[in-house]
This record gives sequence, structure tokens and C-alpha cells, in this order.
Amino acid sequence: MAKTYQEINRKIEAGEAVVLTAEEVSLMAEEYSAAEIAEKVDVVTTATFGPMCSSGAFINFGHPNPPMRMERLTLNGVEAYGGIAAADAYIGATQESEKDPTYGGAHVIEDLIAGKDVELRASAKGTDCYPRKTLKATINKDTVNEMVLHNPRNAYQNYPAATNSTPDKKYTYMGILKPKYGNVTYSTSGELSPLLNDPELRTIGIGTRIFLGGAQGYVTWNGTQFRTRTVKNEHGVPILQSATLTVTGDMKKMDPDFIKAAYYKKYGVSMFVGIGVPIPILDEDIAKRVSIRNKEIDTYVRDYGLPGSPVLATVNYEQLQSGKIILNGETVSTQPMSSLKKARQIAKILKEQILSGDFKLSEAVQSFPSDQELKSLQAED
Repeated sequence: MAKTYQEINRKIEAGEAVVLTAEEVSLMAEEYSAAEIAEKVDVVTTATFGPMCSSGAFINFGHPNPPMRMERLTLNGVEAYGGIAAADAYIGATQESEKDPTYGGAHVIEDLIAGKDVELRASAKGTDCYPRKTLKATINKDTVNEMVLHNPRNAYQNYPAATNSTPDKKYTYMGILKPKYGNVTYSTSGELSPLLNDPELRTIGIGTRIFLGGAQGYVTWNGTQFRTRTVKNEHGVPILQSATLTVTGDMKKMDPDFIKAAYYKKYGVSMFVGIGVPIPILDEDIAKRVSIRNKEIDTYVRDYGLPGSPVLATVNYEQLQSGKIILNGETVSTQPMSSLKKARQIAKILKEQILSGDFKLSEAVQSFPSDQELKSLQAED
């Protein structure tokens, strides 16, 4: 019999809900059918902790005296975008410092979450209502009005593994790729990954409450580069990059343990983001989806050393997480770019929050597009 969000939330309030992590329910599926799981389990928690370059934060500094319409500004030497209001700015995670390319927007965001002081410098032409032309100030999370994490593209539904066929080492956002197929890197938490447990996006949409960076946040739109027209395997799981999420949350409530800046040699700055998504077990179909195992989730291995990153092979996450795969008849080591240990921690924390009644499920107010392709930019030069 189908359940509703309201029924599950009442069970959470009463302390009667049965909550498992995605890994726990996958083990349960070895003994129980999807129908039995749907009857016994109310919520499954999913999680990921990996580099998500398309991230950033809105900050409102408050007005100085005399007031200023900030036009060009930096935070700890990292350029932020001030073209949205007099005292508002958006800082992107991958923006690099003017003086130190190993420090960027992600580091500023992590510093602010940790309660550290950050230097603000701003300039403007000056106007009758905003006469100030220059500003230097120290800010932190207690002095600003708001600091809101707003990430346009997080939690990819799947992502290809990377290798390099060329004789030269390659420095990429997928890490350092050794010459001549020397290694394979990947960046998805497999059977714990949120959108792989709900591939049809039946329970995830605009308004879904999530764990975001150690606090409660929300899915606020489909992510950029979102697509649903994609290749799927026999288990109905997308093999290519498919759905993504736009996520938003209060940075003042976040924990630097779950938002971590990173620098990739000869590539640049990125940011590790911790996301956990609870999936309500509304019916047998969803119970079947969340019971998926790593061996049933496929992805491509692409050659990042060649133009267009051609596909070399198809592998599953059981193989990738084993530490080695067979590629072109040879054994090649694999390394994760995301942290499975951290993802497990997030899934467990979210499970405990739901069991304690501190985290309620929210039904999406709008579903994502169901038939969307991914467009590419056609360069003119």
C-alpha cells in the first residue's frame, strides 16, 4: 500500500519511523523483496561529498556610513561580483585570488563558515545617494546580515571516470591523470549517491529539504546542465551526466567539516560540498530504486587526454571502488575524487536527525523537467 509524506512525517513525529541509509537498504534487499521493503521502511538517506565547482555564496555586508554602491570588490583578495545591489555580492567557489592562485572563493566560503575574519575591499564611482568611493573592512559571519550558500550545479546524477592515454601527465578537475592509462579517477558515491537512488526524480524537486554543508537546506531549482534525455543501463540508471541540483542554505548554520576548499594543481580551486537527501519510501517502485547496488550502477571511462574525451569502456561502481579495473586488457588502479567515508557520515547523521524528529521530509512543490536535452555552445573562433 502506498504511503504519503504526511503519514511518514507523522511517524517521524511519533518516533516510529524506520530509517535506513542507502547502503543499509541495499543489504536488506538481499533478503527482502521491494514490496516487503516498502512496507517495512519509511525513509532512506543518501549522501555525497565531493568536488562541486559550480558553487558559491551570496553575502550582504550591510551599509557603511556614508553608504556605498559597491561595484568592484574582493574578499581576502578574491574577486566577488558586486553587480547585484549596493551591499550585496556573490562569490564563486572557483574564483582565484589575485595574488595566490591556490586560494580562492571556496577558501573564503570555508573561512566564513568557520567564523574567521575576512578582509573586504571595495571601490565605486560614487553617486548622490551612495557617495563613498572606497572601502576597507573586516567581516565575519557575525557582522554580515546574510551569507547564503547558493550552488547552481551540485550532486550530479552520474559522472564518467577519467583516464589518460597520452605520454604526458594531465592536470584536470578529475585530479592528476598519469600517462599511458596509469590510473583512473572517479567522483560519485555509487549506491549512496542521492540522484542514483531516485533516477526518475519522483521524490526530489523544487522545495525538497536536504542536508547541506552541515545544516538544513533546500533544492531550489534543477541544476544547470540538467538533462533527462540520456543513455541508461538495464537497471534504468543514467550512465552519462544527467540530472543536477541547485541547492541553497544558510551558511551561518553550516559546519566547515562539510564544506571544504580544495586546490587542484595546474587546474585551480574547487569546493567539496556535503549533501544528504532523504528519500521517502512511498511505494514498491521507490523501494526497488533505493535498493540498487554498486554493481548495478554503470559509468563510462573517458580518455581525458584526447579531444572530446572519447569513451574507452563501461564499468560499474563495485569495480571502481575495489581499487582497480581492467582497461585494454591491463589492470589499472582507481582513485576516488569524492569521499565515501564522508558520504557515509552524512547519511548516518541525516538518519539520526530524522529518527530524533529534528528533520522532517518536505514534498516538492514542483517537479523537474522530464524531457530536457543538454545544449553545447558553438564557438565562432
